[in-house]
Amino acid sequence: MKSYLKLVNFEFNRSVKIFVVLLGITLVAQIAGVIVLSKKYLGIANEKIYEELMSKAEFLSQFGQMSFLHIIRSTWFLGPIALCVAAVAFYIFLIWYRDWFGKNTFIYRLLMLPTTRLNVFFAKITNILLMTFGFVAFQLILIPIESTILKWMVPSGFRMDMSVENITTSLPQLNIIVPNNILEFILYYGAGFMVVSILFTAILFERSFRWKGIFAGILYCLVAVAVFISPLLLDEFVLNGFLYPMELFVLEIVMGLIIITGSLWMSGFLLKKKITV
Repeated sequence: MKSYLKLVNFEFNRSVKIFVVLLGITLVAQIAGVIVLSKKYLGIANEKIYEELMSKAEFLSQFGQMSFLHIIRSTWFLGPIALCVAAVAFYIFLIWYRDWFGKNTFIYRLLMLPTTRLNVFFAKITNILLMTFGFVAFQLILIPIESTILKWMVPSGFRMDMSVENITTSLPQLNIIVPNNILEFILYYGAGFMVVSILFTAILFERSFRWKGIFAGILYCLVAVAVFISPLLLDEFVLNGFLYPMELFVLEIVMGLIIITGSLWMSGFLLKKKITV
């Protein structure tokens, strides 16, 4: 356990600069978005009410109140989130390949540490999860701050206040990142863990067998997808909708656990038997 924690700490220290930069971009872009969009709305309100002499009621009837929905549906808000998601997706590959293609092929030093090689796998996947949870937690901290800035800038009669829960449930993409309950949290992030474990295994196939490993990795991904959706295909084309939705749900969870277990076993096998130092 101590070796595993040391590896996790080591991996996190290697990624902390990227992590902090992405948090900074998110902070600046989203707060700037709140300010810019609020000023834009107030500019329209001033033009219509004071220059065109439109009544406040008529303006609100035509343009509506300013709410945080205007913020979260903008590029100012969604752009940094998309950037963080893309960065994590890219880092899934970088976290392995930088060890092989660095100046001193650092992966060999990692694999020669006096600990089970699977701990290297667990440390890297844990770091991906830590980065993801860090981004989500930071976003949850930012939303109340941004809501407060919106309240400071837009008068109460021209805005519609929203709670954090209403904000996170109003956008499907945000609802996936910030689930409503513990069950959704387990499902969404469990699915993410499964995808990352599959990709890690595919990367290890490539590292173990080079060009042949590319095809083996792609084949493994396809097999994993086929196993995961097999209950849906079986119910649709063989059983003709015989299974209840809850039964399908349970079967999908079972298939996901089988895939995760298989990925862990295969990754351990490749690290111990096929990757030599």
